[in-house]
Amino acid sequence: LVVTYGMAFLADDINPALYLLTPTAFSALVLRNLLNERIALSSTLFMALAGTFFYSTNQNFSFNIAIYLLVGGLVATYFLRSSLSRRRIFVSSLTIAAANVAVFLAFVLMRSGQLEVKETSILLGFAVASGVFSAILAIGLLPFLEMTFGILAPTRLLELLNPTHPLLKKLLVEAPGTYHHSMMVANLAETACEAIGADGLLARVGAYYHDLGKTRRPLYFIENQHGLNPHDRLTPPESARVILAHTEDGVELLEEAKLPSVIVDICREHHGTSLLRYFYVKATEQGEVNEAYFRYSGPKPQTREAAVIMIVDSIEAAVRSMKSPTEAGIQELVKKIIREKLLDDQFSDCEMTTRDIYRVGESACHTLSGLFHERIEYPELKKEELK
Repeated sequence: LVVTYGMAFLADDINPALYLLTPTAFSALVLRNLLNERIALSSTLFMALAGTFFYSTNQNFSFNIAIYLLVGGLVATYFLRSSLSRRRIFVSSLTIAAANVAVFLAFVLMRSGQLEVKETSILLGFAVASGVFSAILAIGLLPFLEMTFGILAPTRLLELLNPTHPLLKKLLVEAPGTYHHSMMVANLAETACEAIGADGLLARVGAYYHDLGKTRRPLYFIENQHGLNPHDRLTPPESARVILAHTEDGVELLEEAKLPSVIVDICREHHGTSLLRYFYVKATEQGEVNEAYFRYSGPKPQTREAAVIMIVDSIEAAVRSMKSPTEAGIQELVKKIIREKLLDDQFSDCEMTTRDIYRVGESACHTLSGLFHERIEYPELKKEELK
């Protein structure tokens, strides 16, 4: 609004056509990244009305200006539907510039049908500069706005998915089994979130980092072991303390790296207050124990994305432990895990309906069934045939 008002003020003294230089798509580019498509479209309409008012203070209301200011924002919003990367924003400037040029030429042709080369070239330059100016402002201000208002924009999430991120490289090198598990959970979580209308991209990023705490003691987790099991030398309570600590260890590592709080919360909540059943049962076989010592510290999942990661994390680990996974076996195991989570009241603090929970299970079954499909046995050739 400030930039538009300033340019409208200058237009009175310099050139009435200065409205062509207005960064028509700036607000749409920023709000589409920081918030959502609906707000970006609303801002586009508001900016078009406000900008038209600014430029029309000394003349009648101009529909030409209103349409020009509106088209840039609409094109920007539509162009960012498939991707929200900063590169996409810059490329969008070319599309916005082309739309601005098309609208301007339409106005010229409707008015007189004659084009004065010099003046028209200058005004076309204004229209092109408007698109480029919009993208430059958006790219320059997005990081500042994200940090100032604590908004986790999709562009930031996409940066965290980069496999060269130091924390992901740390996970791959120090706990390769956990890294593979996290990638599997990420695929399941994103698909499940899309099935229930939650944020799939956020779930994928959260799943990437949810088990980062295992890098503190990687060999105590079965996916990173190669024959030797350190738990054989520990009592069940001692083993439980090591396993239960990985959520808080992950929180510490993520906070040290200054990752967004929503990712830290997913790491903290992805086990909720669940019971570490394996070591609890082993401990009860040796005598009476306090169940509270074998439960995660929590809190329970506060968001749907954290709840989805809790479910698919348990499902992926359980299915991986199956000797011969079949579609029917996977479905039965998933139902059992979901029933246990529901009976343990792990979803009481988030907005997950029972129907959503079972849809997450159905999505996980569908994805895992595709991964563990049956394969044919290749026959061996006899020695005579080989000769």
